[in-house]
Amino acid sequence: MSILNLASYHFVTLDKTAEWRPLMLDRCKALDLRGTILLAPEGINLFVAGTPDNARAFMDYLRHDPLFEGKFAGLQFKESLSEDRPFNRMLVRLKREIITMKKPAIQPELGRAPAVDARTLKAWLDRGHDDEGRPVVMLDTRNAFEVDVGTFDDALDYRIAKFSEFPAVIEAHRADLEGKTVVSFCTGGIRCEKAAIHMKEVGIEHVYQLEGGILKYFEEVGGAHYHGACFVFDHRTALDPALKPTDIAQCFACRTVVSPEDQRSPLYTPGKSCPACHPARANGGAQAGAHTAATAGERSQAA
Repeated sequence: MSILNLASYHFVTLDKTAEWRPLMLDRCKALDLRGTILLAPEGINLFVAGTPDNARAFMDYLRHDPLFEGKFAGLQFKESLSEDRPFNRMLVRLKREIITMKKPAIQPELGRAPAVDARTLKAWLDRGHDDEGRPVVMLDTRNAFEVDVGTFDDALDYRIAKFSEFPAVIEAHRADLEGKTVVSFCTGGIRCEKAAIHMKEVGIEHVYQLEGGILKYFEEVGGAHYHGACFVFDHRTALDPALKPTDIAQCFACRTVVSPEDQRSPLYTPGKSCPACHPARANGGAQAGAHTAATAGERSQAA
């Protein structure tokens, strides 16, 4: 496989995003990279793909170019390989938040919630409790359609449609979390980091974030205590615990996740429609609209 995919995020105060945007885009284009970079006052969130040499040259550029004043010196990247680049073009966008919670008082740069690494979490799940004997609750912070592709065994899933719903959901379900060790998780770490900070701020005592999210967990320990695949916001759609693309697809028209079984339906035409949005389905429009809204808001949020 000839393409190196890089995913990363970093919470850090940035006040020159408008100045950096065109320069960063020019460098990406010069290196023939494709993907999405989000810049906001609270930090950076990115997914880019290209040849290994060019992708690693971009890593060095972010970490060491004097232009960025050392803001990205500690940037850590999750890497995976693919046959093709999973994005068609290169975008650098300015945003209010790199992951939208609509809680601007949360500033992870000022202090992270405690994190648990993949191997420690696996040991907790093997035993059924943490090192202090408390039961461990896995809390999925992703959107419902992502959870349906795969999640941790017995994880709490509150069927959220977008991440900004998370604070209200936690307030309504605090009783599920009291007296337990809560591990928030997401695809690559960015949502579960904000989620864990929010839960600490509202007084939930024993909270951790899964360091590096599901993808880092797959990389370090495989699929132990996890069922299914992990939805990713690019053309690969979902990765298995070996970080390889699965047979799961996403409908070009309505963005619904389409299982291999549904792909065999006469209502599925690649690039045109799926069983959820085909005109033959009486309720297809409403279902498709819900999925489209869910994916459109998150599509550019790479980690």
